[in-house]
Amino acid sequence: MGEVRRLTVERLGHRGDGVAGDVFVPGSLPGEQVEGEVEKGRMSAPRILAPAPMRVRPPCPHAKACGGCALQHASDAFLRAWKAEVVRGALAAQGLAAPIRAVHVSLPASRRRAVLHGRRTKRGATVGFHGRASDVITAVPECRVLDPRIVAALRALAALVEAGASRRARLDIAVIASESGLDVAVTGGGVLDAARRARLAGLAMEAGLARLSWEGEPLAMARAPLVRFDGIAVEPPPGAFLQATAEGEAALRACVAAAVGEARRVADLFAGCGTFALPLARRAEVLAVEGDPALVAALEAGWRGAGGALRPVTVVRRDLFRRPLTPPELARFEAVVIDPPRAGAEAQARALAESPVQAVAAVSCNPVTFARDARILVAGGFSLDWIEVVDQFRWSPHVELVARLSRQGRS
Repeated sequence: MGEVRRLTVERLGHRGDGVAGDVFVPGSLPGEQVEGEVEKGRMSAPRILAPAPMRVRPPCPHAKACGGCALQHASDAFLRAWKAEVVRGALAAQGLAAPIRAVHVSLPASRRRAVLHGRRTKRGATVGFHGRASDVITAVPECRVLDPRIVAALRALAALVEAGASRRARLDIAVIASESGLDVAVTGGGVLDAARRARLAGLAMEAGLARLSWEGEPLAMARAPLVRFDGIAVEPPPGAFLQATAEGEAALRACVAAAVGEARRVADLFAGCGTFALPLARRAEVLAVEGDPALVAALEAGWRGAGGALRPVTVVRRDLFRRPLTPPELARFEAVVIDPPRAGAEAQARALAESPVQAVAAVSCNPVTFARDARILVAGGFSLDWIEVVDQFRWSPHVELVARLSRQGRS
């Protein structure tokens, strides 16, 4: 048993929990008085004694149990301001500052890409998100963030889990609501025998899925799953990374285009399957560098499928963590787009800092590693011109951004 304490919440931590001194208080907001049992530095079930003005009623009936959204109890205005402040705080820790021009927030029910979890049960199967700080999977039949097409398919996904999973397995189910239907990629299920393969393929067809893949291998494909990057069609590989919402992608793309400006030779680093490279090729020659061979193939096929409507796109497979583009390799580009994973791209930032590149469009899903890499670029002669925050993961502590860095006045 822990100690019952009464505390005042001072701020939100990076995971969205309230922080009161040395105690984390999930579900609380700055300024609120809370009371509850504290164990191992956490008040797991706080009683809100004095609600903050920005507290709202969570719109989702699953909010208390589901861990997919940590901040449904906070107003939209508060979350906009808080996410901008997260970025400012990360910059300040590196001695940097920049104007935040806008905060773009995706609408409810717009998440077109999600990773759900599934497990067999005695009565069938459960598909949903993990509970808060728990491995328990919470079903979310009335989810307020997922695209309605994904919500409508939850029963069909549960049938797949029941048919294909062992009782001990926990499956990860990556779902993309593509233009041609749902693209479902399952991992964690292990090797299938012939009977299970046939059963799963039949269930996928009954559910109307565009494609079902199991451990990277397509089991059924009624139609090629298609996504469009500013109108340019791409068939993503199974389980491919895709921006979480169409609105978020459009905001990121507009920011990248503004940061690149009129550059005619652009390098897109960590290019994925072409989110930025293909639209930029409408007016610039692009080098697209990506380490995943399946993403490389999808990007190249998307460019070829555009039928000559785009300028040349050279697609290169390269591990930019082990082999970042060097300053001499970067010298022929007027602008660079860089969109690394959460770890950032410190080595590539150092090479950019030593290069003559004039402008960088930096896309990041981690303000802390972005600020670290931005400090390297600023030390190398860049100025941090502006930032826009893009909130694709509504009601979560996740923060994304685009920044423009430039060598103003240098040739």
